Amino acid sequence: MRYVTFTLDTAMGPLTRVGSLTAAGDVVDLNSAYRHTLADTLAPERARAVADAVVPTDLISLLGNSGLGRDAVAAALESLPSETPGTRDANGATLVHARSAVRLLSPLPRPTSLRDCSAYEKHIHNSTRGRIPKRWYEAPTYYKGNPASVIGDGADVLVPPGSNACDYELEYAAVIGKTGRDLDPDEALDHIAGYLIFNDVSIRDVQFREMSVGLGPAKSKDLDGTNALGPALVTPDEWDPHEEQTMRALVNGKEWSVGVTTTIHFSVGEILSHISRGETLRVGDVVGTGTVGGGCGLELGRYPTPGDTVTLDIEGLGRLINTWRAS
Repeated sequence: MRYVTFTLDTAMGPLTRVGSLTAAGDVVDLNSAYRHTLADTLAPERARAVADAVVPTDLISLLGNSGLGRDAVAAALESLPSETPGTRDANGATLVHARSAVRLLSPLPRPTSLRDCSAYEKHIHNSTRGRIPKRWYEAPTYYKGNPASVIGDGADVLVPPGSNACDYELEYAAVIGKTGRDLDPDEALDHIAGYLIFNDVSIRDVQFREMSVGLGPAKSKDLDGTNALGPALVTPDEWDPHEEQTMRALVNGKEWSVGVTTTIHFSVGEILSHISRGETLRVGDVVGTGTVGGGCGLELGRYPTPGDTVTLDIEGLGRLINTWRAS
């Protein structure tokens, strides 16, 4: 399953919905599709009420419905008359939208929380000129970001005035789909709803200044629109980071970075287990695993500039594309 959040233009203004991608990349409106499955057994107003409760138009709420929501989504897709764009139900509601007719947001436009780890040894080695702190090897380290700063595929990254080092970071993140605390690494994997690409945009000139006082990163990571997530939330049955998956970053179509998921030092299960010690993981939490070795401009000695388009391409997760714009 590849969950997306998308907007439609309507006479009342933009309408936000939850969908899934078809094999051709078009978008199924899951709430409408589930309502369609209920049409033969419930009156229209009851079908709408049940669909709104079981397959809501907010992805975190849908994930929170656990197996009930998953089963309903599976039933909706199984009874879908066609995956052809423009397919409608008997009442005229569109069940399948052409990809070009909608705009994708981040799958989770407002995560419950946002954390980002630094779990790739080569990235730390490159970023510190080989001076990796011994304590880095003891446990996964992470910072907490601003969940209100999230953007999705196709959105612009606004480069703040005076910055000459607005960097991309090539990462993927896990999204929590089941509440849990004090989990062991194997248990933690069962709490994952899926994975998505994470471009942890970093204002390096700000980051160097603020971290020199012994705290952070903060402002350098949390400006509006500096945490890009997308394009889809891919469920664990379709994507496994513990298998070798190629990760690439391209600037204006030219490859700048390449790595693989399996070079991570701490596994995803170990990362989530560590975070869950004495602290509850909640549905909709986003946990980035960190930048793959060689996966940012800091390691390369060059940065994208306004007008450049940055594409993060992770095998099996898709492509997350954002353009740098001067603010």
